[in-house]
Amino acid sequence: MLATVVPVKNEEKRLKKTIETLLAIPSNLIIPVINGSSDNSFNIVQQIRSKQVSPVHFIETLGIDIPRAVGAKVAINKGAAAVLFLDGDMDGDIVESLRELFLAVERGLADMALTDCYPGQYLPGLSSLANEVLVVRRKLNREMGLEKIIGAASPSHGPHVVSRRFLLNIPLRDLAVPPVSLARAVKKGLTIQVGASIPHKLLGSPEKNFIHSELIAETIIGDCLEALCAYRDKKRSRRSGLINYDGYNPQRRWDLLDKFVKQHTKNNIPL
Repeated sequence: MLATVVPVKNEEKRLKKTIETLLAIPSNLIIPVINGSSDNSFNIVQQIRSKQVSPVHFIETLGIDIPRAVGAKVAINKGAAAVLFLDGDMDGDIVESLRELFLAVERGLADMALTDCYPGQYLPGLSSLANEVLVVRRKLNREMGLEKIIGAASPSHGPHVVSRRFLLNIPLRDLAVPPVSLARAVKKGLTIQVGASIPHKLLGSPEKNFIHSELIAETIIGDCLEALCAYRDKKRSRRSGLINYDGYNPQRRWDLLDKFVKQHTKNNIPL
């Protein structure tokens, strides 16, 4: 069974098309994780007449990436053989690319199939902030021996698919810090590949304001720093020099994740 986890927070303008894309793959199970949405997102999901769509609804906001772990827990319990992670606002025409990601895992070519959204280290038209993030992502991949295989690709950016073996070997908490899940996978000897190339502008995600973009960049940089520590078997830290890259990290609701997992544990999945 192929499952998709769709983190959703106030995505009413794009969510219907995103789910329609997933129904066209087809994904056997679509798990929208609606958290803290104050718009019509939950009603939109409920109006989609498909047994494949099985939403999880949180009144409280889970924080960035926590919905991935929540959805992964549901997918594991349902017996999913592969799980796609796709943000609810990614409504671009990317059906074929999503199929390629699933196929890479289904055929045993990868335990994690990533999307390459930026094939170069420095690209014209990117902000200095975006390039800084790419530099840190590439540095992490280089240290783990992945740079020649995946470049600057990261589970922090773009749709990606993981195998059941991946989910059974990586703690759910680490799925909520995507670069750390990548580092853990390398340490476990799992196979990482680029499964598709989708230029960022074709994903369909709306442009964000500068403050949000800055916080996202700080989050990803901090996550990569944590991943470096995890790979080196050192105490995890988000600090580089005098700067602590927190971004949205303090908003991650580990307590809600832990509560959900305890309520839905059927398999011995590590926390």
